[in-house]
Amino acid sequence: MSLGSPAIAELAALAGFHWLLFDLEHGSATECAIPDQLRALRGTATQGIVRVGAPHPDVIARLLDWGAHGLMVPHVDDAGQAQRIVQSTRYTPRGHRGYSRTVRAYDYGLKSSQTPAPDPVVMAQIETARGVRNAPEIAQVDGVDVLFVGPADLQFDLTHGPEKDDPPGDFAFCLSAVVTAATASGKEAGILIRDLGDLPFYLDLGFTRIAVDSDVAILRKAYLQTLSPNPR
Repeated sequence: MSLGSPAIAELAALAGFHWLLFDLEHGSATECAIPDQLRALRGTATQGIVRVGAPHPDVIARLLDWGAHGLMVPHVDDAGQAQRIVQSTRYTPRGHRGYSRTVRAYDYGLKSSQTPAPDPVVMAQIETARGVRNAPEIAQVDGVDVLFVGPADLQFDLTHGPEKDDPPGDFAFCLSAVVTAATASGKEAGILIRDLGDLPFYLDLGFTRIAVDSDVAILRKAYLQTLSPNPR
């Protein structure tokens, strides 16, 4: 979800998607657009996951207070970063997230605050050669639920990054390494794909948290298809 539209989010949830990813890293909307998009999911079984631009604890806490089911954090390269991210999502003594009983996550004070909200889903994006190398240690961090490959960034880093002369392997090897690391620690492996036809391939590789395309790309394809000349 890149456009920040509650109507599109509501339609996607009503259509039955398991989860939606609201993109604050590359999306068109700002953080202020998130609450209404999360409200659009209410009454459905769809999870709202927000990808932040960077692991700022105040932003993470605010998104969770607004009712996000989980977070995706880009460019997680080692276990220390992963631990700090998890701590930003947890209340004391497991972390340092600030607590308020009047936020949306507790129905503005109407929901009992004696039982804290469930732990949010934490997706650590593996997008560099260093992240691939450290994937086993990242997966072992308590509170990290998903190792999520960012395919464009990872392929770019393997070609142009500081470790391009000593990569952990080609892109296919890196995908396998991430799945292996996640599975060994009882975690999920995730990835973004652009073509629905690729879904069986990635499922066979062991990916279980798969994001398919984006609202922008789906609209772009539909518009171009509508405008393309049709044979008579």
